[in-house]
Amino acid sequence: MRVAIAGAGAVGRSIARELITNGHEVLLIDKEPGSIKPERVPDAEWLLADCCEMSSLEEARLDRCDVVIAATGDDKANLVTSLLAKTEFGVPRTVGRVNHPNNEWLFTEAWGVDVNVSTPRIMSALVEEAVTVGDLVRLFTFRQGNANLVEITLPADSPYVGKPMGLIPFPENCALVTILRDGQVYVPDLEQPVESGDELLFVVSADVEDKLEHLLAPTGHPG
Repeated sequence: MRVAIAGAGAVGRSIARELITNGHEVLLIDKEPGSIKPERVPDAEWLLADCCEMSSLEEARLDRCDVVIAATGDDKANLVTSLLAKTEFGVPRTVGRVNHPNNEWLFTEAWGVDVNVSTPRIMSALVEEAVTVGDLVRLFTFRQGNANLVEITLPADSPYVGKPMGLIPFPENCALVTILRDGQVYVPDLEQPVESGDELLFVVSADVEDKLEHLLAPTGHPG
């Protein structure tokens, strides 16, 4: 897979190293001469260019890329890059970095963004996931499916502690993906009982998140 990354700062370089380790071809693009440091990621291609200009993206041959990652520190630049990549070069998959939470609403398919990655939101979710029990925490949003990856740690007073998963009446449009218990990952089994402290990961539609939370932890969420 060929991937172009707009923004060759610390974030862009880290992504590039990971992708190259996984066997992908990577092109790093940045308009600042001081950011062009081939010695930092020697196996990547490098291009000194402005990713918001059509001529630069033509030089980068974006039409040959499978994925474009807009990872600069400027949300406007990331939006423009994603839009041009999708509409002018037909790139199959675009990923946009959100630097400021107030701009997250812009990073949608209307601006050519298939997936947005909000660092502040991810960090906030990870903090919540680490300290909350009985509260549903949204970890990730799947744009195209209008679904979310969510986590809930089963409280001791949940009515389903000790009961097999097959007896839990999960709402529609809700799928249990895995269970994390004592540092182990368990594939859901209808006959397996759930335990207090289990971390349950679901893919769920946004409109049934509250129902799922109330089902598994009704004491803390009366209604």
